[in-house]
Amino acid sequence: MLKFVQNFLNIMRFPMRISILIFYFALLSCSDDEGRRNPYLADINFNFEVNLNLPLYSPLTNIGNAVLVETQGVGIRGVYVVNTGFDLFRAFEASCPNHSPNTCSTMESSGQVATCGCEDFEYNLLTGQQLNRPDDGERYYDMLEYRAVKSGNSVIISN
Repeated sequence: MLKFVQNFLNIMRFPMRISILIFYFALLSCSDDEGRRNPYLADINFNFEVNLNLPLYSPLTNIGNAVLVETQGVGIRGVYVVNTGFDLFRAFEASCPNHSPNTCSTMESSGQVATCGCEDFEYNLLTGQQLNRPDDGERYYDMLEYRAVKSGNSVIISN
């Protein structure tokens, strides 16, 4: 009987070691996302329906087109909504993500590029990535993205 108990304990040690190893790697894979939050742009809540049947938003029926929604309470300085194809849409904050909102921080778009008037930073409206990131060792942020979901002939943007 003693031999049986010893064999059983030896068998149980292997799964326990595996469990400890899995737990250890899971613990190591955790990261601190606190440093990723953009300190310049506030986290606001909103919900807005973009009706694609309205002439103001009809450009969004074509792939690659973007429209600036400047309705009060939608985003900080408005939201760029872009049709990325296959009934998928993305929505990005219109305020430049690399400084606090001010008189020059609302970005202007030209095609698929949004430009900040303060320091001429450029961003891709399809991806939100900064195109001309300086190589000066400073932390720079891409455009703040909001949720965008197509529902029938509307795109619901929210945060």
